[in-house]
Amino acid sequence: MQWNQIGKIAASLGLAACSQACLADITVGVVLAQTGPLSSLGIPQTNTLTLWPDSIGGEKIKLVVFDDASDTTGALKDTQRLITENHVDILLGSSGVPAAMAMAGPATENKVVQLAFAPVELPPGKGDWTFNLPQPVSKMADALVTRMKQDKIKSIGLLGFSESYGQAWINAFKPKAEAAGIKITAVERYSPPDTSVTAQAIKIIASKPDAVLVIGAGTAAALPQMTLRERGYSGLIYQTHGAASKDLIRIGGKGVEGAIMPAGPLMVAELLDDSNPVKKPGLQYVNAYEKKYGVDTRTQFGAHAYDALLVLQRIVPVALKKAKPGTPEFRLALKDALESEKEIAVSHGVLNYSPQNHVGFDQRAYVMLRIKNGKWELLK
Repeated sequence: MQWNQIGKIAASLGLAACSQACLADITVGVVLAQTGPLSSLGIPQTNTLTLWPDSIGGEKIKLVVFDDASDTTGALKDTQRLITENHVDILLGSSGVPAAMAMAGPATENKVVQLAFAPVELPPGKGDWTFNLPQPVSKMADALVTRMKQDKIKSIGLLGFSESYGQAWINAFKPKAEAAGIKITAVERYSPPDTSVTAQAIKIIASKPDAVLVIGAGTAAALPQMTLRERGYSGLIYQTHGAASKDLIRIGGKGVEGAIMPAGPLMVAELLDDSNPVKKPGLQYVNAYEKKYGVDTRTQFGAHAYDALLVLQRIVPVALKKAKPGTPEFRLALKDALESEKEIAVSHGVLNYSPQNHVGFDQRAYVMLRIKNGKWELLK
């Protein structure tokens, strides 16, 4: 935990400390990877919190932010502390899949809604209070397989994270690819902090695939593609939505040129049709974020923190009609509102949660992008 980070965010938002008696405040507990190998995800999320207003539905918002240092155990401890000591009304985070999954346990046990900033997939009964803000892996895998069929890919090698995000993608992608007649020639894994994937890249190349899918997130997704190119691989390389940030291009340079990936429409909000319901919230976020942090600083990940705000602005007024913040009744009312409100337009798509569906997104949640001359190209 980085207490100085908490202080910085509180100061930037103009939030004053509130006593336990201040039950009218809506207390939002946030766990992010502000440091560690997933900090390229957590830092833009932290930055985005500075764009939040100081109230929603006429009630003051109090943010309590912890840094899990990209560590699953840290995320679990932070979550437990937020629930037992800070008595939060809602949880946000974390940045990476393993940490977000770790948060889901205490969230369900204590009946606190969690808006996950990573695409978690949980067994029945384990995610009753967890709602995803990122696009589900299964939907993004469908998009990639469709594109690969257009590109006439017949075989593919997989080089992905050795943790939950990598496994979720392999579990979702393999059956979809095989059903489409795309053969998996090899599967290799690497850890986000790794500084070399040469051995894995050599094995992938030796399997002679038509294309390679790199399954990584943040800047850690650049290394495999760069290594494949350095080792002479000339086939198509696809990435997942976890790689959709300008940091990938900044780190990878020419080594990531030509990469194709699904991404949230926020990444190219300016290019969307005016009729697209995602364009307005997408541009609102892009304009506010890049005005403060610079041109081309938007990321797939930072926008999840903005979408959390948009969701709360929709459900908090509904929940306030039933109960006051700081009570179990208010926490239940937030969950009920999430499962009943429809067509919540956010920067990454349109959400329609239900008691049976805590993913919420449909086909409006993604676009297909290619890196061309160091910029995003929107594919049709």
